[in-house]
Amino acid sequence: MSAAVGTFSASKETGFNKTETKNEELRDNKNKKFVDEAENNDHHEDDDDHESEHDEEDDAKLKSEKELDLGPQFSLKEQLEKDKDDESLRRWKEQLLGSVDMPAVGVSKEPEVKILSLSILCPGRPDIILPIPFASKPKSNLFILREGSQYRLKFSFSVSNNIVSGLKYTNTVWKTGVRVDNTKLMLGTFSPQKEPYTYELEEETTPSGLFARGSYSARTKFVDDDGKAYLDVSYHFEIQKNWPSRP
Repeated sequence: MSAAVGTFSASKETGFNKTETKNEELRDNKNKKFVDEAENNDHHEDDDDHESEHDEEDDAKLKSEKELDLGPQFSLKEQLEKDKDDESLRRWKEQLLGSVDMPAVGVSKEPEVKILSLSILCPGRPDIILPIPFASKPKSNLFILREGSQYRLKFSFSVSNNIVSGLKYTNTVWKTGVRVDNTKLMLGTFSPQKEPYTYELEEETTPSGLFARGSYSARTKFVDDDGKAYLDVSYHFEIQKNWPSRP
């Protein structure tokens, strides 16, 4: 069974990756405004506290969604075994579930999703492979990107035991305590299969200009409709004027 491969366009609430900019001066003024607001705002004395407020809001929304009682759950194996003598129901389930890899189906009612790889692809540069689990030390940069450079995120994951419903990818970025990017992407619902699912996001461009350079903090999550997180990591990265020298 071949792996699913796709390209997605993510929704954004802010302009971290805008590519249409009049000139560097406008970019610098905009970024300087973000920096000045962060430095003069008494409610944002600590970057981590500010980031936590946004995280708590997102977690609260997920919690409220989980409070809906959907009734008893069944494992996928139980679902496939039920009414197996009914030809019409069997065909309907096959159409609904698609090609299910039976060896990947378990008796557990909970799906198992493993994020296998995360990498950043930049034209003309070696792929930046992010370790899983992340080995980034506090306040140290996990990777470095050049200002004004094109990049895209590629990731792969596996699904086993049961169907995962409404798998979502979210990525939030802060600079000096100000949220500058909030990406949300609905990946979809996936059935268990032996081969991993692989996706690439659309190409984007890093910001440029004097005030765009520096260290950023970020939080990346993969969660399902029930609010269960399969990856939830916080890290730092840096945007520099030039690419770092290759080892």
